[in-house]
Amino acid sequence: MLFTNALIFQGQKGFVRGSLRFENGIITEIEAGEAREDGEDLAGAYIIPGLVDIHIHGCAGADFSDGSTEGLLRMGSYLAKRGITSFVPASMTLPYDDLRKAFRSAAEYTEERSSTQAHLAGIHMEGPYLSERKKGAQNGEYLKSPDPEMFLKLQEESRGLIKIVDVAPELAGAETFIEEVSKRCLVSLAHTEADYDQAMRAFRAGASHVTHLFNAMPPLHHRVPGVIGAAFDARNVCAELVCDGVHIHPAVVRMAFRLFPGRICLVSDAARCCGMPDGWYELGGQQVKLKNGSVRLADGTIAGAGSDLFTDMVNAIKFGIPAKEAIMAATLIPAREAGIDAETGSLEPGKRADLVICDRKWKSREVFIGGNRV
Repeated sequence: MLFTNALIFQGQKGFVRGSLRFENGIITEIEAGEAREDGEDLAGAYIIPGLVDIHIHGCAGADFSDGSTEGLLRMGSYLAKRGITSFVPASMTLPYDDLRKAFRSAAEYTEERSSTQAHLAGIHMEGPYLSERKKGAQNGEYLKSPDPEMFLKLQEESRGLIKIVDVAPELAGAETFIEEVSKRCLVSLAHTEADYDQAMRAFRAGASHVTHLFNAMPPLHHRVPGVIGAAFDARNVCAELVCDGVHIHPAVVRMAFRLFPGRICLVSDAARCCGMPDGWYELGGQQVKLKNGSVRLADGTIAGAGSDLFTDMVNAIKFGIPAKEAIMAATLIPAREAGIDAETGSLEPGKRADLVICDRKWKSREVFIGGNRV
């Protein structure tokens, strides 16, 4: 298939007017220039890479932690229609057997997904190695100290799908855990009370990611910089940002992109209520309420998000983030973090034809996954 007269996203170059061809699910040609007569004229519409969400709990009434392959398939269908062509579902803090069931369902999804459902690119293990005082909506009953043996068993159950594991670095045994596990997957600091020095030791030990920056961690203080200041200084660290308009004020979104140029990874942190009407839902064994886009526990604690990554990317642009930076933060940067940037995350010959066609107001018109129209 050939699209012509399109504005094609080319990373740091921004948008280039030209043509894009894909065959057998792979991009074969990108050519700058005016409209050609032998392709479908997009009349100046945008073509951007399919989005990659590396932190999503659920959507469309399903949650990864349910351990249901059918639920994951429902998630994959919903995300594909929203322009999210790859995802890394995140688990909640749950008993071992529940995690094992969920992780097995991820492996089953990779075998059962159709060509028009989003690719499952791995698992984000958000719990249970988290701080009690910064647990947020995680269930404190199942929190544990970092346990390499438990991680390895779950990695085996998932057939090697765990790509990100979260840890509060101040916990006993965390540094040893990070040293061992960072050789096998990406380790992220999350739900933590760590100070600057504890965070820097964790980064030196091998951690290289921060889960939902600003949330579930001490705020940035001019004398107590904490995890945020340490992540700023550790220039190899990528920081997640939830841009739903609830988790973080737009001014802080703008600040984050300036503090972490090229190191911000937009994530949805979406719960099962994403794509669903307002009301009560379940998250990690606890009741949460979706109301006007905000998801909270009964005590008011933010509990995941009600919007998807495509909405969050558009929000970032509306908040004043240059479109080029917002798109990179929702495509190539998360693809790199998940280790799938050789196959997706940008529009280049040889990469999978995962792409979204948008109008000039950022409304999605068409989505393709591996060249298949969703």
